[in-house]
Amino acid sequence: MARMNRKIARVAIVGMLTLGIAGCGQANTAQPAAETQAPANRETITQVALLQSLLQGDYYGSVSIGDLKKHGDIGIGTFDKLNGELIMVDGTLYRAKGDGSVDVPADSETIPFSNVTFFDADETQEIKDVASFKDLEAILNEHVAKSGPNAFCFARLDGTFSKMSVRSEYAQKEPYQPLVEVLKTDQTFFDYDNVEGTVVALYCPDYMKELNNAGWHLHFISKDGTKGGHVLDLAVANATLGMDHTDNFEMMLPNEPFFNAIDFKKDRSAEVKSAETNE
Repeated sequence: MARMNRKIARVAIVGMLTLGIAGCGQANTAQPAAETQAPANRETITQVALLQSLLQGDYYGSVSIGDLKKHGDIGIGTFDKLNGELIMVDGTLYRAKGDGSVDVPADSETIPFSNVTFFDADETQEIKDVASFKDLEAILNEHVAKSGPNAFCFARLDGTFSKMSVRSEYAQKEPYQPLVEVLKTDQTFFDYDNVEGTVVALYCPDYMKELNNAGWHLHFISKDGTKGGHVLDLAVANATLGMDHTDNFEMMLPNEPFFNAIDFKKDRSAEVKSAETNE
């Protein structure tokens, strides 16, 4: 069966203002639907499937890259067969592969898991001499605390990184093994010094821990588009930090046998931590 033809179910969680407008009175038929939807779309995090379904080996792409781009110009994720790490910046979608190379895949390729949005910085800050991932996380969390920890946030850092430690993984073959098993044998690590580029970071609130990773998830792509991956550690020499706080959320769920047979009742928090931090 062609994976691109699989049905997608959408589940949306929207801000109270949006709900109030949509639910009161009669629809304004004189206003085009595209005009009423456009502002909300830019303030929506769109997620393909669940991190917890990826953890259990659902590496089947369900949304094409072309369709994913309709929902954002910045994002993170992975590819069909778990073939590398996805980094989207300014509408260009990069694939950091297990052998350390980077390419720009065709819009026809498919995605099993991703988070994207349209990036509109609500605040910016110049930062420098940040020694580690944890030190950067503390800076990011200060911004989250000011805006409120129960909203989503995408951040991007554009600058020079004195240290960048990333990982990626090789494409898998069926029958697919759980992600924690794949990462024992098929992930590769890359360390770069004094590299220019962009870090894309997603923050999910604590209540998302059953659907994604609560907290921060970072990916990196170099300025020349030749290096990238899932960030394990870093040191910032100097960079511009932009923060886009977002209060709407939409999920695109695969409607196919593998996904529908997954047992989501088991607590996967330890597996999420292992996959995110390699600990």
